[in-house]
Amino acid sequence: MSDLDRIDFAILGELRNDARISNKELAARVGLAPSSCLTRVRRLVADGVLRGFHADCDPAALGIRLQAMIAVRLDSHDRAVVEALRAELLQLPEVLAVFHVAGAVDFLVHVGVRDSEHLRDLAFDALTTHRAVRHVETSLIFGHERGFAALADRLRAPTGTP
Repeated sequence: MSDLDRIDFAILGELRNDARISNKELAARVGLAPSSCLTRVRRLVADGVLRGFHADCDPAALGIRLQAMIAVRLDSHDRAVVEALRAELLQLPEVLAVFHVAGAVDFLVHVGVRDSEHLRDLAFDALTTHRAVRHVETSLIFGHERGFAALADRLRAPTGTP
């Protein structure tokens, strides 16, 4: 992957704010010709900097009335056990994200469910009875906003020439 310059960061910032922006508008906002802008966006995708373009859905509109973060501690840290559980978690429809972490727990699992009974059933059926799981602790999420302050600072701050 090549080094990113201030134009690349400007493109990323604009796409972060509105991934549906037209290439023509994006080019105007970052001060490039549309063909040059499209080439840069394609390079950012090819280099793996831009990993995708996503729709942000309202969880409540999808029937998700309750979100939680479930901390999972394993009995064993064998690579095969860790990978198998990660893969199993990602297959559960309630799982929104899985974080493999260091520290007192091994996984943080972000889930979205209908209600507290659904959360309880998920915890019992998918986690506490799992052969590899030693301990589960659930924290309710009262609010969730995506905040990329560090990324936003980086998007504004890079120096160098385009």
